Amino acid sequence: MLQSWTPPRDYRNRPVVILGAGVLGRRIGCIWASAGFDVRLRDPSNQQREDGLAYIRENVASYAKETGDRIGTAHAFEKMEEALADAWLVIEAVPEKIQLKIDTFAQLEMQAPNDCILASNSSSYRSSEMLGKVSESAKKRILNMHYYMPPQCMVVELMTDGHTEEGIFPFMVERCKEGNTLPFIAGKESTGFIFNRLWAAVKRETLSILAEGVSVPEEIDTLWTEMFVKGRSTPCKMMDQVGLDTVAFIESHYVQERGISSENTVDYLNENYIKHGKLGNKSSQGGLYAPVKSQTTDGPEKPPIIVLDLGLSAVLPTMTSGSVLELSRDGEQMKTLVENQSLPDGVAVDPHTGKIFWTNMGIPGKTDGSVVSFDRQENITKELLPKGSINTPKQLALDTVANKIYFCDREGLAVYRCNFDGSQLEKIVQAGNSNNPKEAADARNWCVGITVAPKLGKFYWTQKGPSKSGQGRIFCANILLPADQSLDSRTDVECMVDGLPEPIDLEVDEESCMLYWTDRGEIPYGNSLNRLQLDKSGSELGIPSGNTHKVLTHHFNEAIGLKLDTKNNTIYVTDLGGKIYRCDLNGNNKSVLYSDEFRAFTGIALF
Repeated sequence: MLQSWTPPRDYRNRPVVILGAGVLGRRIGCIWASAGFDVRLRDPSNQQREDGLAYIRENVASYAKETGDRIGTAHAFEKMEEALADAWLVIEAVPEKIQLKIDTFAQLEMQAPNDCILASNSSSYRSSEMLGKVSESAKKRILNMHYYMPPQCMVVELMTDGHTEEGIFPFMVERCKEGNTLPFIAGKESTGFIFNRLWAAVKRETLSILAEGVSVPEEIDTLWTEMFVKGRSTPCKMMDQVGLDTVAFIESHYVQERGISSENTVDYLNENYIKHGKLGNKSSQGGLYAPVKSQTTDGPEKPPIIVLDLGLSAVLPTMTSGSVLELSRDGEQMKTLVENQSLPDGVAVDPHTGKIFWTNMGIPGKTDGSVVSFDRQENITKELLPKGSINTPKQLALDTVANKIYFCDREGLAVYRCNFDGSQLEKIVQAGNSNNPKEAADARNWCVGITVAPKLGKFYWTQKGPSKSGQGRIFCANILLPADQSLDSRTDVECMVDGLPEPIDLEVDEESCMLYWTDRGEIPYGNSLNRLQLDKSGSELGIPSGNTHKVLTHHFNEAIGLKLDTKNNTIYVTDLGGKIYRCDLNGNNKSVLYSDEFRAFTGIALF
């Protein structure tokens, strides 16, 4: 019986060897050193060795910021045998000459330890083309391991040589993650890795467009940016959105016009998807992606979640790369409703019309924020309060009884409300003088979170204080301004809680008189979800100091958005780390519903 593959013995205390100290080789070495491994660069050129070590010394600390590990050592060698002594992993990054690579792997088999994993960084050649001088047993520990250009691109693709032990792949995936790289495994041996093949097709068609005079480089790049960078469209999800039957119809036209084979396009779709009723998003059978599952086995599918992506964690972030997203309640499917938004922050949905309302902060400190609505049925976006009306609008809440929008203006040091169409904008709280530089810079005056409780006759807001300062506060006031009082003289403003790390968003359950909020401050009380019991009038119960509120759960990554689903005993929370969480109303059973490190989530709402 064949024994299952086992990892190299004591690999954590053995070196990683990089053959070739050139531009890419030294970067690969820096990755492994940043993960705490001891690295050996082998290169016949003294200048390359010196330059390679200098690169690692100067850059490994910045790489290690992402890994959190101790920094490993780095040494350079001229002689192969000395470099290979006791190595557990060797990655060749020698010049792209096939005979040189064949000879290199023959030498590695003779001189490297018998349990050492042998990898090629080549993207031009399959590793199977390098096996001409190695034994059958050595072939089992050889693979392609292709890096792109770290630290700008931390992707690494792994691919078999046709004989590689299957157990090597999950083992190497975990080791790659330790170095903060994002590993992908090719399902089978291929000429060109996954991305290489994608890029080859894009490159080939781009050159054809230019050669035929259909477009120019500037137009092509602008279209690509709008559709795929800003729009976050991805190939497989886009085909599911279009419909696989439509994709096949379009491809059939190309097949006929260009005289190309239909085997890997139209025939593949027809055989594996279309004839089985798998047409994409419009089909209950799904398409390239599985269909959205219902939250229950016997009830109707629950309506989606609406969430805002700030846009600053995108691959190419800009001040207008924010978006309004729709997520299925099971967290399995996400789609973009509106894109190119300027730092969207707070969102709410009118349950009667289905309209979505949100704020765009704009550039903090400039009066270029806006309040926007989106009619999901008509696919119409409208600026209710255009740029120039307000400063930095933050969280947003709806009074669906009076058809009013409530929102905070952080740098404006104020709370506002207006009608659902944007008319009758009025300031209802002024926390400080925004024209006074000292008061404007005082984060204790910054209004951020907002919620409204029509049945209790009150609205609540947060003034967060400086970052993680313990000076955050929650206030409330009456929806109806007391008679004979004005904005400047109103006496009904009440500080509910003070001394909070950094309170952000708010929600109130009017039936149980419970006030909930997120806090992005320091642990143990920050980065948390919190709850305060109110009395029947919506004011604080007057519990003795120090026991005024309860931390329900914590360990978020810059907690921001909050939404209650009391009917289903659920709370949803978002954070700037790209996660959407849910837990029950007592903070128990916390789980991650959705995660994407390239997003920074802010507001959240439910239909």
